Amino acid sequence: MPLNLPDRLPAIELLKKENIFVIDSSRATRQDIRPLRIVILNLMPLKITTETDLIRLLSNTPLQLELSFMKIRNHTPKNTPIEHMQAFYTDFEEMRNGKYDGMIITGAPVEQIEYEEVTYWNEMMEIFDWSRTHVTSTLYICWAAFAGLYHHYGIPKYLLDRKKFGVFEHVALDPFSPIFRGFDDIFHAPHSRHTEIRKEDILKHPELSLLSESEEAGVYLVMARGGRELFVTGHSEYSPLTLDAEYRRDLDKGLPIGIPKDYYKDNDPCKGPLVRWRGHANLLFSNWLNYYVYQETPYNIEEIE
Repeated sequence: MPLNLPDRLPAIELLKKENIFVIDSSRATRQDIRPLRIVILNLMPLKITTETDLIRLLSNTPLQLELSFMKIRNHTPKNTPIEHMQAFYTDFEEMRNGKYDGMIITGAPVEQIEYEEVTYWNEMMEIFDWSRTHVTSTLYICWAAFAGLYHHYGIPKYLLDRKKFGVFEHVALDPFSPIFRGFDDIFHAPHSRHTEIRKEDILKHPELSLLSESEEAGVYLVMARGGRELFVTGHSEYSPLTLDAEYRRDLDKGLPIGIPKDYYKDNDPCKGPLVRWRGHANLLFSNWLNYYVYQETPYNIEEIE
């Protein structure tokens, strides 16, 4: 089934070239289907890139989805045209009375800043709390996962001596959990972060379930409230060239950055990436949508509480 996207969203034409079936809102209004309402709070700097990456993964399902994009009022993006934000994004304040089957909150380039010092932290806390009564299941990614675990459960973050950067092996600690349906015994996912959360802090909280970890990258996937909250510390949504772009960006800025681990063929940046996480990424998003959104959300969306 197609994704129902806002008219003229750049991702529509980009993904049509990949033979991904998307429709705009004008066509969707003529279909008599109750689509799943998904809201994305996109905090990443390159918003159009992140939109496209997420939509690509959300399209891999027979469910029809209606996507909306949320923004926070106390932050003006520097790397996305203001015209794009005005056309496709809506302030949280204007969306607070709505209810949604699923929500995705992305990472943000503020991980080395203390949470309370982030300029939009107060609004983030408000959105985190709002999601618990207005969304069936929320998927927190990277910084959002750290921030959500801190806000809801007091889980601290720790600054790493060196950036966790590359593609790492992971294992499922509860392989029979629906989120891992179809997963291999070992799966790969990209990470790009300067901080970590620690297993011992997660295990102190009986309301949290540690579902996946990596020997090198540490805690990967944590679940709470029976799947109404899923916290993912990596970036499974990354496209093949995202880590490459980050690596070359930091090199150009003269920042201390190593070659992303196990990412390039023969660890040679000239040979390009070897993509090993695409299958896992598609399963992660499809399983989330199927088992924690579609099968749990009420038909009458107003009954979400």
